[in-house]
Amino acid sequence: MTRQRALTNIHIAAVLFGLTGVFGELIQASAAVITLGRALFAVMSLGVFARLRGKPLLGVLTPAQLFVLVLAGALLAAHWVTFFISVKVGGIAIATLGFASFPAFITLFEGLLFRERIRAGEWMLLGLVTAGLILVTPSFDLADQGTIGLAWGLLSGLTFALLALSNRRSASGMDPMQVACWQNVVVALVMVPFAVGQLPALPAVDWFWLALLGVFCTGLSHYLFVSSLTRLNARTAGLVIALEPVYAIAFAWALFSQEPTPRMMAGAALIVAAIVWSGLRKGAPEAHNAPNSQP
Repeated sequence: MTRQRALTNIHIAAVLFGLTGVFGELIQASAAVITLGRALFAVMSLGVFARLRGKPLLGVLTPAQLFVLVLAGALLAAHWVTFFISVKVGGIAIATLGFASFPAFITLFEGLLFRERIRAGEWMLLGLVTAGLILVTPSFDLADQGTIGLAWGLLSGLTFALLALSNRRSASGMDPMQVACWQNVVVALVMVPFAVGQLPALPAVDWFWLALLGVFCTGLSHYLFVSSLTRLNARTAGLVIALEPVYAIAFAWALFSQEPTPRMMAGAALIVAAIVWSGLRKGAPEAHNAPNSQP
């Protein structure tokens, strides 16, 4: 693969990540059903993509690795459920920007859980995200739907930060495609008790949207993301993925007339700047290990 092809792949992956919220808006089902359907189709598509790359998914796993996969799969399920609730309540842009706060949560958790010193640049990251979220918040009234949606988006970012740190600390040495596939299996198993009874009543059009979400926004996007890292460093990949909120806002505006206010645009600019800063600061190490670097 050439570097130009790798850059093309990572940009397509960023666009697909940005489309996740669009399918969350289109599918007229609960967040639990969307998460279960997405995981099922993702497992099937990841199996195909792994075969194309010649990567076995059934390698021997140690008990410690199995524990990490189960824990991370549960976190991934929580991340997706909270993200889709945020989409349903607050809209695509609010949900995506709330999720995009995850670099700040990673910084905080590194300081609190792993006793890593928070330096001046990291405080700047936290300041940018905080300022951006203040601007994005529709109002500081907890009865406001947009504010409730943003709160769910922040919870989605928090669970993704825990997921990224879990993989960064414990899943090193495992093939990313294998990690993604088995974590999606765990997601499906976790969600079955909450959603399986609702699947028979799901309209055919929602099955179609779920298939697109699972195959393209999960399986294909992850395949493109991982394959691009064979030619790109994690820093470059992370900076391209930072465009995800921009794509999400553009899709929401174009497809659902969810026009962002000037305040939201300003807040989005600060949050994207924080993501770029995070990538430049650390070379986006989480990019190598995160099972799904998208909402």
